Amino acid sequence: MPRFFLEQLDESDICITGPDARHIGLALRMRVGDSLTVCAYGKDYQCRIRSISPEEVHLDMISSALCAAEPSVYLTLYQAIPKSDKLVQIIQKSVELGASRIVPVLTQRCVSRPKPAEFQKKLPRLQKIAAEAAKQAGRGMIPQVEPMITMETLYQEIPKHDHTLLLYEGGGKRFSELSLTPCHTLSLIIGSEGGFDPAEAEKLQAAGAEPVWLGHRILRCETAPLTAITLAMFQTGNL
Repeated sequence: MPRFFLEQLDESDICITGPDARHIGLALRMRVGDSLTVCAYGKDYQCRIRSISPEEVHLDMISSALCAAEPSVYLTLYQAIPKSDKLVQIIQKSVELGASRIVPVLTQRCVSRPKPAEFQKKLPRLQKIAAEAAKQAGRGMIPQVEPMITMETLYQEIPKHDHTLLLYEGGGKRFSELSLTPCHTLSLIIGSEGGFDPAEAEKLQAAGAEPVWLGHRILRCETAPLTAITLAMFQTGNL
């Protein structure tokens, strides 16, 4: 059944507008009485088309339920900016695995150092990639890709999460040694190709981040977040 995402909806009159409305009528050739799924707030709304035009599709809600594909933990990935187009792959796969929020971070060892205004221009494309990945994975919401932040901002955000894990080549606990339940909000901090400067790692731990270690094998910066998210989802009962 086709799935469409809305940031907000009125359950008494669910309405899809814009490109999705045109897609429903022109590309999918759906008609009054056809069924589709609307996703919002982590829920799946099973709906039937009441009226349709190229501009608006009005729906009657048949039923709603929490999306089975949404994890019980809200996971934020703080990803140091990698080189080239690696961030695209990281966003796509992280969304598929269950991340709810991706925040790019400019660290001392980032080789790619875009200016905030320059990075802001990339956000619409990155958010579109997240949306496409969410649809493919059957998610109940579209994870947010946020503007690039500095390390100083990251230090301040750490206490907002129930648990924050720092993937650190300098050592730490193994994932099997962690206790992540109960856990409602979890964040992972992943470095770029050069990892973290020791002073940054020290400040992250002082702010409350717990260092964890993925073993002796050296993982690429696009492999580490996917491995960490998978392990975190397993540890929280979401795999």
